[in-house]
Amino acid sequence: MRDQGIDHDDMAEADLRTRRGVFRAVAFRDPVDGHEHMALVRGDVGEREDVLVRMHSECMTGDIFGATRCECGDQLGAALDAVAREGAGVLVYLRGHEGRGIGLVAKVRTHVLQDDQGLDTVDSATAIGLPVDVRDYGPAARVLRYLGVRSVRLMSNNPDKVRALESYGIAVSARVPLLVPVSDDNIRYLTAKRDRLGHDLPQLDSLTAGEVRG
Repeated sequence: MRDQGIDHDDMAEADLRTRRGVFRAVAFRDPVDGHEHMALVRGDVGEREDVLVRMHSECMTGDIFGATRCECGDQLGAALDAVAREGAGVLVYLRGHEGRGIGLVAKVRTHVLQDDQGLDTVDSATAIGLPVDVRDYGPAARVLRYLGVRSVRLMSNNPDKVRALESYGIAVSARVPLLVPVSDDNIRYLTAKRDRLGHDLPQLDSLTAGEVRG
């Protein structure tokens, strides 16, 4: 899939000092979706093969407030840790992906259906007339291309992300699992992601809700 690049007038770069060390923060306004996204870059990734990369979908409840219903916040931290350990890599934080793209208000409404009616993350979205997943990974592909990344090792448990990134011309040399511990709070969510959405979550294979602790 061919698409336009990012305009330099819609980008800004600066060092970002964090508890994990210094990253290069590359903020950009995507020319297609209009959202402002951020790539956190460690080390020299230009013209490199097999760069460790995470495409992380915005999740206010998990990333900022530490909600335990999902594993998003844990995955964000684990991905940044992995990039810091490796000394080179990119985390692309994608705005507008809240609730797999349905938005924050709608996502909270699905939580009500999950709590009150026992629906899973898939059925709670379709019950209010919304699609299950409308995320687009074009912005991640465009910033990786801007950074000169030639191929990636993608940190994800979702094979669909590999296919999506490759559809934009970014070669994926490997998919790196990004597994988090199972708890009573997240087991229903993780199970639905495995059984309904095709995520590879082997930590669930021998567990039931009664065998884990929050």
